[in-house]
Amino acid sequence: MTQNHDEQSWQEDPWDGPDAWGSGEFEDVREEWRPDSRAVFVALGVVMIVVAVLGLSGLWYLRQVNPPDTNVSAVQVATNFTVNQNDSLAMVSQRLKDEGFIVNAGVFRWYVARKGGIDLQPGYYQLTPRSHIGNIMKILNTSPSVTFTKVTFPEGFTVAKIASRIQEKISRISEQDFLTTANNPDFVSAYGPNDLGRLDEAEYRLEGLLFPDTYQISGDESSASLIDRMLRLMERVGIQEGIDESKAKVGRSAYEVLIIASLIEREAKLEVDRAKIARVIYNRLERGMPLQIDATLYYNAAKGASFTELKELDSPYNSYKYKGLPPTPIANPGRAAIRAALNPAPNPPLSDPICEGIKKASNCAYIFYVLSDAKGGHTFAATVEDHQLNVEAARAGGFLP
Repeated sequence: MTQNHDEQSWQEDPWDGPDAWGSGEFEDVREEWRPDSRAVFVALGVVMIVVAVLGLSGLWYLRQVNPPDTNVSAVQVATNFTVNQNDSLAMVSQRLKDEGFIVNAGVFRWYVARKGGIDLQPGYYQLTPRSHIGNIMKILNTSPSVTFTKVTFPEGFTVAKIASRIQEKISRISEQDFLTTANNPDFVSAYGPNDLGRLDEAEYRLEGLLFPDTYQISGDESSASLIDRMLRLMERVGIQEGIDESKAKVGRSAYEVLIIASLIEREAKLEVDRAKIARVIYNRLERGMPLQIDATLYYNAAKGASFTELKELDSPYNSYKYKGLPPTPIANPGRAAIRAALNPAPNPPLSDPICEGIKKASNCAYIFYVLSDAKGGHTFAATVEDHQLNVEAARAGGFLP
């Protein structure tokens, strides 16, 4: 049969079949590994949770260090904070939190410890609530004795206005604290009245004795210290201007010169008028005439009171009713007003137009003045007739009511 013949005649080649091949001729089939999808999701979830926790922790920390303003419409201003003698960092940090400067006392202490610490010194500090605690730490690390606020008291400010300005600029010193301190009888000026009882009756004992100027007020300065400085500066300026020789110069005591200087300060707006107004005051005093100076009526007057009402008021400061000087200065005069009070202008010569019709030089003197221009200048007169003409012109010009 053909099949048998074929089977008998078949001869297997040496390269046929797997047994003839070496084992190196084949690669093992490797099974591919695939991770369990559930394990992947779990791992990713853990990572995301860790990242979220770290992110929230970082955000929380930043909000403690630099808290956002809780009221975006409010303007945060520096506020006084006091460090007392023997205060610890723990005590200070807790008060900072309680008073709204920081949001977390513990974070503040942690931050301070890692930034070198704070050398706490007793005194007053100006801090802005909810600012970066690094800024708060920096301010608290600055001695209050070298931290200054510049405050200007213009010439002509009264004691009451000085007190108001102090509270406005130095919030830790209240207006009432300044006024109470200023009325302490322990404060004495070389230029105070010879009759000290006169000061006891005054509403403000030191009126006219505090020199108006720009002062650098340190963070640990008290109202008493500032008042003393203002008194001493007035004395120094007085010496420089020759107020110690006031008797020889103008026949008046130093205190009386300061009263006259305060009148000049409140009346004169222009330098050219000061010495002439001083001469008017001295001339009226010598002639026994009432000064009739409007500024005296308004000193410590009720707000809104009219000129007519004030003219009728029975007050020692009513220079229309009472002759002579008011009992105290009506403001704190500056150097120029003091200089004018010590150096009044000479009376005009007979050749001056305001002396027209006057035959004796001794009779021609500056006796009257009235506001006459928009810059605050005055027109002077030697006779009541001329003065009335000047008043009518001032009214016509809109300078008088």
